[in-house]
Parts: sequence; C-alpha cells; structure tokens
Amino acid sequence: MILPEIMFNSLKQHGIGIFAGVPDSLLGSFCAYVDDHGQCGEHIITANEGNAIALAAGYHMSTGKVGAVYMQNSGLGNAINPLTSLSDPEIYKIPLLMIIGWRGEPGVKDEPQHVKQGRITIAQLKLLEIPYWVLDSNDNVEQVLKEVFSKLKDTNAPVALLVRKGTFVAYKSKRKAVQMSSLIREEALRQLLTLAKVDDLIVSTTGKTSREVFELRMERGERQRDFLMVGGMGHTASIALGVALGNPKNRVICLDGDGSVLMHMGALPIIGDLKPENLIHVLLNNASHESVGGQSTVAGRMDFAAIAKACGYLDYQVANDADSLKACWGKICNQSGPVLLEVKITVGSRDDLGRPTSTPEENKRAFMGVAYE
Repeated sequence: MILPEIMFNSLKQHGIGIFAGVPDSLLGSFCAYVDDHGQCGEHIITANEGNAIALAAGYHMSTGKVGAVYMQNSGLGNAINPLTSLSDPEIYKIPLLMIIGWRGEPGVKDEPQHVKQGRITIAQLKLLEIPYWVLDSNDNVEQVLKEVFSKLKDTNAPVALLVRKGTFVAYKSKRKAVQMSSLIREEALRQLLTLAKVDDLIVSTTGKTSREVFELRMERGERQRDFLMVGGMGHTASIALGVALGNPKNRVICLDGDGSVLMHMGALPIIGDLKPENLIHVLLNNASHESVGGQSTVAGRMDFAAIAKACGYLDYQVANDADSLKACWGKICNQSGPVLLEVKITVGSRDDLGRPTSTPEENKRAFMGVAYE
C-alpha cells in the first residue's frame, strides 16, 4: 500500500502547487494527509468538483503551476463542463492532474449507486480524451507519477490518476472537528420523525443521513416510506422542491446536509423564488463531509439566517439541542413555507450503522406509493 506522505511529497516535487476538490472515502487518507501538511492556502475543499477544476485553472494562469484536483468518480459529471469547455487542449489548454477515487470498479463489491459509475469511468475518461493511469496498492507511486507528469508536460492539458480501493495506507487527520453542538444526527432525526405527521413526505440526503432514517423507521416498526437518496449529492433540495410542487396537499420535509447544500447552493434562491408553501428545508449542519472521512466544510462559518432571507425563504430557525429543536418545530410547523431549519449537530455515528436493505427502485416505489395516496 502507498503511504499518503510519499504521494503528497512526490506530487510537490513534481511542481503541484495547490490541492483542491471534494472528499472521497477511497481518497480519505490521502486527503487527510494533505489537509494536515499542506501550507496555508495550499489545500481547498471546494463546494463541487467543477469548482475545483476552475480553481486549478485560475491558479495555473496566475502562477504557471499545476493544480491537483481530487474527487470521487461520481464527481466527473460535475467536472465535465469545465473539463471540455475550459481546460481542454482545444480551448484554453490548461494542465491539471485529476486524482479520482474509483468507486464501483467492476469486480469490486460496492453500493448500488456506484456500480454503473464505476463501470463507465474509464469510458468517460476516454470519451473526454483525458490520458489516465490506474493506481493501486502495489504500484511504485514515484514511477507512475514520473510517467504522468511526462505526459502532462507534453500535452499541457488535463491528465488523470484513477485510484483503486485500498490503495493508501490508513491515515487519520490530526485536526479537531468543529464542535457545532453535542446533538448527534441520529437523535435529531429520531426527534424529527416523531414531530413529523404521518402524511408528511420526507426526502433525505445521501450518506449516513439516509442510512439512519432507514434504521429509525425499522426501530419505530414503520414501513419504509421516505425517499432515501443514495446518489446525486447536492440535489436533495431540488428533488424536495419537485415533490412539493407536484404534491401541494402534503407537507414535504427535506433532510439535507451542509456538504449537500454547499455543492449546489443555487437551488436555494429557486426555492425562495417559487415559494412552495408546503416545504420545510432542514439543514443538518456538522460542518463536515462526515460520510466520506470527516473533512471540514465551510458551513460552520456561514450565516444561514442571512442566506435564507436573501434567497426568499419565509422563515429561518436554528436549533442546537433536543429542546430547541422541538421549540423551533413548534414555530414553523404550521406556517407557510419555504422555511429553513438549521440543526447544528456534532460529527459522529454508530459503528454498526447499516445500509438500506431495499433496492433504490424499491425505495422509489414505496415513496411514490405514499405520495400518490
């Protein structure tokens, strides 16, 4: 296996001047090492992968140096526009190195949302005409990078490293997570499910949030009825908006995360402009990309009250413990939406947290059965 330290130092020796991207569990150890050892301003966790490509492009144009952009392979979709219309050798010809976690690699067991993406990742890179190398635990990383940067120098355009599962030696960040509150997400969700009405339509975001909602329904002895997102990070609010517009007679509760909100924040002013009266947007904020390694987001330093108001939400409430969550719900549950309820939570979840046992299609059908009732 490859030591993150060796990867980081070798990249620096080859002239990488900035690291940017969206955290991925397969790259978690490497990203944590970069976060701990990068100089001030040298590592930026961006809102989405396209942001990172553009940031690296701007950095190159002001310094002549190359940026490294890391992402999960699912993030290629977010990156395609700037890759084809900005950094491409037929446009501005901007060199950068993409480091891509290969979730769903054929023959490697993974979650349903990663299977197709894993199967088509190489085809995507070929279609984009981006030279790539597959990196695994047995490779000599310095030799691979020598080939990579030789190609980068020749083409002066994007190249990619496709990183297999288990490539890096485990490394845990030395940074302390921002302590937003002592309320754990699962307890906040337990209370929200109790406060919700039986005919409310719930849309929950990717990662541990949906996993916990699924287990809480089992704990309560209730049939699965919520839309549990397993892919499409950042689009939770837009899905909830579509549900709210399509079914105005039922209240819609969007269970969102800070990383998800930041990824496609443009959804908020659209919600505010359309003003769906039946939408409660719950932001579970632990200032962390917890589901993929716990890397920090900027959400711990943001004024979501001002953002909600500027985007046209009709109310904003904030809770940081069980009592204030119940009190906030009492203020918003009977008023017209859209409203934003920020719930400040701490980082952490159960070690034995399971995953939904139903397939994504079964989950969709269960949700539609409730929505059509």
